[in-house]
Amino acid sequence: MSRLPVPLRPVDRTSVECRGQRLTYFGGCDYYRLATHPGVVAAAREALETLGMGVAAARGTTGNHPLYLELEAWLARFFATEQALLIGSGYASNAVVAQGLAGDVSHALLDENAHASLQDAARLLDCPAGTFRRGDPEALQRCLRRLPRGARPCVLTDGLFGRDGKVAPLAEYLDRLPARGYLVVDEAHSAGVLGARGRGAAELAGVGDDARLIRTCTLSKAFGAFGGAVLAGARFVERVVERSRWFAASTPIPLPAAAAALAAGRLIATDAAMRARLRAHAEEVKSAWVPREGGAMDEGVPILAVWPPTLSGAQRFRRALLQRGVHPPLIRYPGSPPGGYFRFAVSSEHTPDQLAALRETLARFAPKFHLGEP
Repeated sequence: MSRLPVPLRPVDRTSVECRGQRLTYFGGCDYYRLATHPGVVAAAREALETLGMGVAAARGTTGNHPLYLELEAWLARFFATEQALLIGSGYASNAVVAQGLAGDVSHALLDENAHASLQDAARLLDCPAGTFRRGDPEALQRCLRRLPRGARPCVLTDGLFGRDGKVAPLAEYLDRLPARGYLVVDEAHSAGVLGARGRGAAELAGVGDDARLIRTCTLSKAFGAFGGAVLAGARFVERVVERSRWFAASTPIPLPAAAAALAAGRLIATDAAMRARLRAHAEEVKSAWVPREGGAMDEGVPILAVWPPTLSGAQRFRRALLQRGVHPPLIRYPGSPPGGYFRFAVSSEHTPDQLAALRETLARFAPKFHLGEP
């Protein structure tokens, strides 16, 4: 347990208490703070009181509750896909997709910075796997050209990279993908955030109706709840139900979490002002940054990753954030610098003063730092 960070106690929707100090919180992925929205909490409470915690059985036996069907039907409508299948977590949804595809693809091609869940899923495809440079359609095309005639490739990528806020060029990937290929996109960070209606990176790229596209999402980020989903055609979802041992042998999410996800989704779908506020807050904070050459930021993305070039620089930045009352969200993912890097997640609910504190601290230190990975 010594490797875990100091625990944080939420104070309100945008503040936490850490070591006795109240700080503005720009960590996590609850982009609309729906995990504490009164309507979402009320939906979870009502489900808990009337339905209990869960079904205590796999959906293929006696655990197929009507609430799961209602949530799946709503997700399919919202994401404009034929069908949605509820999975126990966003991480597991990629493994479930891989089990559904296994035997139907000949090669896996992973974005080199793909989320760990996609890397694990690629192993379940049981075929040769390789990587291509992140966000580079030409690098993908070179990999595709090296495949044997008749190959059935599966390309796996994040829609929005939570690591640093970059958006994958999905349209360009599909332009290069053969007709018999698949593009698996993890919409974990983009679902509810990107696109005119919040339908994710696929909507932003205008590729949501491509039959080669299979999407997954989590309900624990923008939706503020818990669980995951596969978003695909009805035939593929049926194949997943038949083939995936992960789906068949696991208990679905607690019923209060399903009720909360449904309430949160309806808020995202109908509250255009909330979505616009998130975008505006992201742009306001990023206005403090004068990008280095080649350091352009994806517009409207509520994620800002700051990579200090030295350990001492990271320590000075951390102290400056604390002095302005901002919790320093230091990340130490595999492959990050020895001292880690700072990943800020802006929400729709941060106040002008909170946004100003972060923006002004960034303006002081940003010229010395890298935006995203150096």
